[in-house]
Amino acid sequence: MSALPRALTDSLQGLPGFREEAFLQVHQSPERITSIRLQTQKITDVSAVFPQLETSPVPWARSGYYLSSRPSFTFDPLFHAGAYYVQEASSMFLEEAIRQVANTSVPLRALDLCAAPGGKSTLIQGALHPESILVANEVIKTRAALLADNITRWGAPNVVVTNNDPRDFSRLPGYFDLLVVDAPCSGSGLFRRDPEAVEEWSRDNVILCSQRQQRILADALPALQPGGVLIYSTCSYSGEEDEEIMDWLVENFGMENIPLQLRPEWHIVETASTQHKALGYRFYPDQVKGEGFFIACFRKPGTPAAPPKIKAGFSGLPRKEAELVQPWLQDEREIALMAHKGEAIVLTAPLAKEIPLLQKQSYIRKAGVKAGQLTPRELVPDHQLALSTCISNNLPSMELSLEQALRYLRKEELVLDNVAKGWTLMRFNGKNLGWAKILPNRVNNYYPKEMRILKAGTPDL
Repeated sequence: MSALPRALTDSLQGLPGFREEAFLQVHQSPERITSIRLQTQKITDVSAVFPQLETSPVPWARSGYYLSSRPSFTFDPLFHAGAYYVQEASSMFLEEAIRQVANTSVPLRALDLCAAPGGKSTLIQGALHPESILVANEVIKTRAALLADNITRWGAPNVVVTNNDPRDFSRLPGYFDLLVVDAPCSGSGLFRRDPEAVEEWSRDNVILCSQRQQRILADALPALQPGGVLIYSTCSYSGEEDEEIMDWLVENFGMENIPLQLRPEWHIVETASTQHKALGYRFYPDQVKGEGFFIACFRKPGTPAAPPKIKAGFSGLPRKEAELVQPWLQDEREIALMAHKGEAIVLTAPLAKEIPLLQKQSYIRKAGVKAGQLTPRELVPDHQLALSTCISNNLPSMELSLEQALRYLRKEELVLDNVAKGWTLMRFNGKNLGWAKILPNRVNNYYPKEMRILKAGTPDL
């Protein structure tokens, strides 16, 4: 990779934990670290996903694992099934932070403000109580589409994907119990993973990012409940985007810093801001098995107040239409059904109560799980339903070989023998990939065109 900017290493001198020689050395090393996090509602055994690789746990993430080498995820059907998410290990520390500062034994309202591509959103969803509500927001429209696709693969029915500017959430004052801001930053922590970003780094961009981070936080903080928790993170080493932001939060908003408990063997560096001695945590790639990362936690001052009242009630599916959908869903899940533009949407019961307010105050890209298109006689199932964690386990299905699964994921023609006619789940290693409709003389492949594999090549699994 390109040599690191001298202005960067000069600016890091004196910061806690910075060791210039080791820092430069690790950035010149060809070693690259690969880590994934399991979707434990779909799979719990990492060896069933990567039997050909050595794996070891990410110490601060209960379902996070390092892989001994990087496979071709594009050609792994289990990746497309949402059985796991490929995520950088240092950023998985968010899970440990949530466990330490939030009461995950009760349902919470959470906002992941800068959510694309979705790694932290899926992590938050897995860490919270299952009756919690998660709003995953992305301001950039194209990135919001990517976020929605990754939330679809994850399959949870308690997530809403929105496409809003941070200031729009001021229309929901005191609504959220947890606010996660993984802020846009100068990106120096990811130089090993993205060497081209080295050429774009500058001191001026650091200052610009710091100013943007302040604007984002100031716009979003009104939506956080007094007594609620803010978790702020970046993938930057620069003090202007890390320690100085901590001082700014305390100085301007009276935010109360929440210290975290660290284990010595993690080699995470504790740092303190200059003015108010707020504690944050730095991840250096020469000391942890991961990339550069910074995280800090705060509590908003004040006494928790009643959340905004919901004037409009939830309008569920009429009984006849609900009866078309129910056979496709697990019996034991407490869910609610709503109609939207002729389609049936599956929501958790707590989210259903809140959806009228969220619809009124934000632009929703995706809510819950789309079950499918409603017709007078049947439900035409949607891809979201196939990948969801609320789908019935008793639907017609077909187990595919690796070659068949890749043909299906490329949206190519399939030839299947001895399969009953009608809607059928295509599966690989017991995990749903999507729908096909089996007709007397052909198989209609319903894998979404926009999600199909375009890359040429063969798997190295």
